[in-house]
Amino acid sequence: MARPLLGHLDPEFLSMMDEVRDMLRRTFKTANETTFAVSGTGSAGMEAALVNLLEPGDIAVVGIAGVFGERMAEVARRCGAQVREVRAEWGTPIEPARIVPHLDGAKVLAFVHAETSTGTRQPVEPLASLGRDAGAMIVVDAVTSLAGIPVETDAWGVDVCYSGTQKCLSVPPGLAPITFSPRAVEAIAARRSPVQSWYLDVSLLTRYWGSERVYHHTAPISMLLGLHEGLRLVLEEGLETRWARHERLGAVLAKELDALGFEQFAQDGFRLPQLQAVRLPGGRDADALRRELLDRFDVEVGGGLGPLAGTAWRIGLMGESCHEDAIEFLLDAIREVLG
Repeated sequence: MARPLLGHLDPEFLSMMDEVRDMLRRTFKTANETTFAVSGTGSAGMEAALVNLLEPGDIAVVGIAGVFGERMAEVARRCGAQVREVRAEWGTPIEPARIVPHLDGAKVLAFVHAETSTGTRQPVEPLASLGRDAGAMIVVDAVTSLAGIPVETDAWGVDVCYSGTQKCLSVPPGLAPITFSPRAVEAIAARRSPVQSWYLDVSLLTRYWGSERVYHHTAPISMLLGLHEGLRLVLEEGLETRWARHERLGAVLAKELDALGFEQFAQDGFRLPQLQAVRLPGGRDADALRRELLDRFDVEVGGGLGPLAGTAWRIGLMGESCHEDAIEFLLDAIREVLG
């Protein structure tokens, strides 16, 4: 990222963009031609997915089991969609049977794979299968899951999957990898009205990312160089090896936290290894101890959101921070602040 800047239409940079697209396809486990990186953070990926598919009056079924499911529903409403919310208790996944009654006439079924606010893993394939059988397009938020746990875009029948760079890819925030199935691209081409966002209009963006190279906006050159390197490291390690590393070390951290008296928030069997939401032992002040960790040990853990605010931590164990030394250092620091 510290390299001297290239122009966003420089042949060397355009060649690098093609390599990024290829590596993203391999990371998303997809053959989708329309795969690229949105210039913006993961929330821009969410907006890009929904504003391209939804038109005013369309029905969108949104699974909500935490903060980011809530955000998907709000974005869909701002697209003018009729939003049908299917809610699960925080810390639990959405049960497929609860989705079925809401799918009649739905254009989109959207939900979060790895809910960052609760540390909960949502099984994708059962929901996606039901949605596709009902004729809906499947939108999956993989911001916290891509390159950390299995993401099988094509095998699961997902139409749009988006992520962010700052989680398990270990790249600074600023880009949102995204992929659109041929079915989704056809639906976008058949829209009755223009995409409400010019900046996120896939039909325009693909003319820049594709062979035409039609100028759309000034690409974030340094961020794309960073993403290129981050993806190279992911694929050099190997996706299966990387998934296994997160599962193994996530289990180690969870066991040690349990021994210290922390309580896992997410339902057993559906917990993320790379993002663990835990309540503190003895009703301790979560925010004060977070600040002490940061001030004394330069360790930052996330605070609780929603019903977890002030009582829980969200501990990220993602990408390059997911290794034994980091766990040992964190646990030693936690023991110190707990006394």
